[in-house]
Amino acid sequence: MGEELILLDEWLSMFGMRVRIALAEKEIKYEYKEEDLTNKSNLLLQMNPIHKKIPVLIHKGKPICESLIIVEYINEVWKDKVPLLPSDPYERSQTRFWADFVNKKVGDVGGRIWAGKREEIEVAKKELIEGLKKLEEVLGDKPYFGGNTFGFVDIALIPFYSWFYTYEELGNFKVDEECPKLIVWAKRCKQRESVSKSVADEKEVYKFVVDYRKSHELD
Repeated sequence: MGEELILLDEWLSMFGMRVRIALAEKEIKYEYKEEDLTNKSNLLLQMNPIHKKIPVLIHKGKPICESLIIVEYINEVWKDKVPLLPSDPYERSQTRFWADFVNKKVGDVGGRIWAGKREEIEVAKKELIEGLKKLEEVLGDKPYFGGNTFGFVDIALIPFYSWFYTYEELGNFKVDEECPKLIVWAKRCKQRESVSKSVADEKEVYKFVVDYRKSHELD
């Protein structure tokens, strides 16, 4: 398919990373447009007028918003490529459940660590560890959340690995001490070219967060 495909994104966004990974897994070519979220482009505001957020995938001039919805869209449109969700309806429902769990218990809670006031971090840290431990339990001894196949839940979670260092520095803990199997899984995922070329450097993430916290007087 050679139709116009544009991704509006921001390199440090864990949500944007999901879309980049999915596109790389499917070997789909697209045009990447980096957004300055302090000065959002007219295209972004036009394509996502409700939330005004990245990522936005523009396919044949039509926008698809919200990272997990975009990944599902990619999976459905490019069916001839490697599947990212299971074909069985029940398994697919469970996959969606755990991806949503990642959004709520890692994404939302992690946001309260990196963008929260100092006194909020300790509470959020405990919630984050609880969520990661539950995910580690779900992973078990499997190579990936989908078993032997890298897929939807892996794509939902692996971008946050780039942010673990920041969570650790602000919360004074180590994910590998709390969830060693999850770190082994993350390193396995990073061996995939689709992941290694799509995720941000953890030190770049940390620098961004330090600057953000200073500018917002959060420390």
